Amino acid sequence: MPLIETSDGPLWKRRTTIKQWLIWAGWLIGVSIAYYAWNLISEKTIWMFVWDAPRQMVDIVGRMVPPSWSYMDNLWRPVWDTLNIATIGTVIAMVLAVPIAFLAANNTTPHKLVRAVALFIIVATRSVNSLIWALLLVVIVGPGVLAGTIAIGIRSIGGCSKLLYEAIEEINHTQVEAIEATGASRIQQMLYGIVPQVLPTFAGVAVFRWDINVRGSTILGIVGAGGIGVQLNASINVLAWTQVSMILLVILGTVFISEYVSAKVRHSII
Repeated sequence: MPLIETSDGPLWKRRTTIKQWLIWAGWLIGVSIAYYAWNLISEKTIWMFVWDAPRQMVDIVGRMVPPSWSYMDNLWRPVWDTLNIATIGTVIAMVLAVPIAFLAANNTTPHKLVRAVALFIIVATRSVNSLIWALLLVVIVGPGVLAGTIAIGIRSIGGCSKLLYEAIEEINHTQVEAIEATGASRIQQMLYGIVPQVLPTFAGVAVFRWDINVRGSTILGIVGAGGIGVQLNASINVLAWTQVSMILLVILGTVFISEYVSAKVRHSII
């Protein structure tokens, strides 16, 4: 029996027979789906490898210790490339996200069809992971930092635009109406009535997205899109586990510093 909160206090109400059967049918369907999915996974799994995984993990961790500190000399440039990929990619995304956000917002879009196109761009760029974009761009523009930068930029457009256009739709319209009453044009209303209200959101989104992109750009080198992931992939391929542990430490340090910097900047903005 479900518990219903009323003004007079909690009240127990007996379920009808049909509702009770529907609940049990829902549970039965859920358990059946889970059982079917488990059977599919089991058929595709080599359980011998699964049971041996703890021993393999201990063996690999043992090979990673101690890290190859001397290999750090080879990582400064890849770390710099990684930061450049994240930073330039974020700049590209924000430059494109601002007009897309204004076109997607209900209160600033010139036409519903334009809004539909803008929303499609937002959904399309958000739906594909940056690693997949990088994989495609490596084929198109060749391996290197350029492919990674464009991949990060494309992937970030949707996320930034979504947050910005939602902020535009939630502005205080009184300020816009006051500016409109002075005879200001549509562009002037946007510049003086909307932009000042969403500017803090713009700065916060940019910093937040940069923090995300620093973490995302560390792995793009796996598919040849530049950054420290190239060294990580090369070291794994030759089983240089002490180098791998050193690279992982550098990635951890880079992400930690970016998180600290973004948190400080966001705090100063907010």
